[in-house]
Amino acid sequence: MNESPTTDSSLPILNIAGYQFVRLDQLDNLRESLREIALLHQLKGTILLSEEGINLFLAGLEKDIQHFLDRLRADPRLKSFRTKDSWSSSQPFRKLLIKIKKEIIRMNHPTISPEKGRAKFIAPEKLKQWLDQGHDDFGRPVVMIDTRNRFEVEYGTFENALYFDIDKFSDFPKAIEAHLPELSDKTLVSFCTGGIRCEKSGLYLRERGLEHSYQLDGGILQYFEDIGSAHYQGDCFVFDERETLEPTLAAKPQGRLKPKKRNP
Repeated sequence: MNESPTTDSSLPILNIAGYQFVRLDQLDNLRESLREIALLHQLKGTILLSEEGINLFLAGLEKDIQHFLDRLRADPRLKSFRTKDSWSSSQPFRKLLIKIKKEIIRMNHPTISPEKGRAKFIAPEKLKQWLDQGHDDFGRPVVMIDTRNRFEVEYGTFENALYFDIDKFSDFPKAIEAHLPELSDKTLVSFCTGGIRCEKSGLYLRERGLEHSYQLDGGILQYFEDIGSAHYQGDCFVFDERETLEPTLAAKPQGRLKPKKRNP
């Protein structure tokens, strides 16, 4: 029976994760503005800024998080900024970090520019339908492509997903090159924790001629929220002291179980 995801809003700390690919400038000024707001509301976590957009993980009391988001979205460039929310009993971050980077998710592939347009994406509900039936709407086999790092995959991944023993996301393009010929006639769905890496991996797969490729909209966390555990084994690693989230979006530290690599 499929496990229905729940979020326990009775817990005191709201955790938000979100990103947006959008052209940003005056990054020093933006960093100081966001730092001032976050410190005022005693928020902790990490905010990454670059000319290609923003990526953040923050935690604090709900009212303080909401004040921060109201100020963030007052910037016309970020008015559509969305977050994925979960709750915890304590603050999972030790301090506030706000950094300016060359890329908010490093790929070292300058032709990939998500701020200019997204790759094709698939909603969690549609993906579950494909996985339930064993193929896409045109009868093509579906291959799940895990774009995450080696240690993240060890905590959990989609059943029969193809993954790579990479240490950083910038290794992904080289790692998948050897598999391109056998993937060309299949429907590919790339995924990661919250969707940000797939914004680039999806574009990369299209650039390499894999026209039947998609990204999982919102990543694993959105899939957990909308679907639960169906077709997923294990938990999802998150980059804070909670360590992992179950498909219910509840925190649960656990040992690592490495899944088997899929032969496409």
